[in-house]
Amino acid sequence: MTKKKETNPSIEDIFERLDSIISNLESGDVSLEKSLALFEEGMKLSETCRANLDKAEQRVKELTDNFKDEA
Repeated sequence: MTKKKETNPSIEDIFERLDSIISNLESGDVSLEKSLALFEEGMKLSETCRANLDKAEQRVKELTDNFKDEA
């Protein structure tokens, strides 16, 4: 049995999914159990997005620091 390799979704994909989750939750047409599952998924996606943005910020800092050192 082969396992599908997990990939990190892009920030754009995360925002798109979060928008879908928010729409579902705001509609009021989902059960409490489904609402909790969507909320949990949204929290995990939010944390993934935050981690990706932190990495990007660190990379920008490294690049600008390197640029300053070379100048």
